[in-house]
Amino acid sequence: MGDEHSLIPKDSFVFKLPKKSPLVLRTVVLLFVMVCTVYICSICLKQIGVVPSAGFLNVEVFERPCPEPNIQPWDIPYVHYPKPKTYSREECSCNPVRYFAILSMQRSGSGWFETLLNNHTNISSNGEIFSVKDRRANVSTIFETLDKVYNLDWLSSASKNECTSAVGLKWMLNQGLMKNHEEIVEYFKTRGVSAIFLFRRNLLRRMISVLANSYDRDAKPLNGTHKSHVHSPKEAEILARYKPLINTSLLIPDLKQVQEMTSKALAYFNTTRHIFLYYEDVVKNRTVRTLVFHKVPF
Repeated sequence: MGDEHSLIPKDSFVFKLPKKSPLVLRTVVLLFVMVCTVYICSICLKQIGVVPSAGFLNVEVFERPCPEPNIQPWDIPYVHYPKPKTYSREECSCNPVRYFAILSMQRSGSGWFETLLNNHTNISSNGEIFSVKDRRANVSTIFETLDKVYNLDWLSSASKNECTSAVGLKWMLNQGLMKNHEEIVEYFKTRGVSAIFLFRRNLLRRMISVLANSYDRDAKPLNGTHKSHVHSPKEAEILARYKPLINTSLLIPDLKQVQEMTSKALAYFNTTRHIFLYYEDVVKNRTVRTLVFHKVPF
């Protein structure tokens, strides 16, 4: 049929949309851009924030440093803060520790002197550690043993552990000390170890004590056991019954040999921080025993 016969006029299908304001469109676009920008920035910030935080996690957290001890400047190299591997010092971690070594000879009163030191609440002297040959086999084993002692990882009946303020050992001259004196002197100076020389003034009495100890080791008059040190008047009386025989032809050379070894030890360790004591003076004079804890560098 022709157009003129159509029942619905053409204009009825034409819709005229209202004109949108340019300001509204611009506002919508701007908001969209702002939202996208904020989103992109937030993602970037998260990615950036992961990198430094991961880096900080790899950095060890530093502990609060210990306050400076009230000591003279020249004393600083001899004050230490060891960190044992076998336990934590906990509240005593900031207690300074001093290192020492009692350098002596057999039958010179070192056992009694060490007992005197260990009676102090915070002093640990760990005995004649290098009497075991494997520990003094070479310089490496000596240093390994010393490191364990001075790091507070050497556990013995004398150990005070966490709150130790001074730690050391008893070391005889013939137990690798003189043989490796150059390396040991350097170790003492590097690690800040103080040497305590303890000898007997009366070398003849020392010789008699050596002979008596040798007799006791073989005869064992004290209930069949050998005791290097007696602990009662009764035990002392039993051992005093033994009268050793001294070869007079060798007496003077033997005493001179002991004296020469003592002089050599003092010369070898002269550059270390050290103090010299006689057993007789410490035993007889109470004032000297009191001064030991002030003179000895603890």
